[in-house]
Amino acid sequence: MKKILIVCSGGMSSAIVVKALEKEAAKENMEVKVKAVGTGQYEDELRNGWDLVLVAPQVRHRMQVFETTAKELNVPITLISPQGYSPMGGAKLMKQVKEML
Repeated sequence: MKKILIVCSGGMSSAIVVKALEKEAAKENMEVKVKAVGTGQYEDELRNGWDLVLVAPQVRHRMQVFETTAKELNVPITLISPQGYSPMGGAKLMKQVKEML
């Protein structure tokens, strides 16, 4: 099972993206655990052992901060493309996930 952490401004707007990614992973028989957190919970949550971090477009201005922690913990990190950050973007986001893992 792959554990994917999504970081956004509050952790709530990403709920739709979490569901879209889970649905796409299920289509491909890929076991995933996906969780969205706000920027304030990011660092503590990342220390709980995640395989990949996806950064929502609305917090891309904080990417350097997120990258620093991810690098310390050897966790790959990438910015979600705007096309992947939507209810219909599951396939595009799944492609990004597979490229990173």
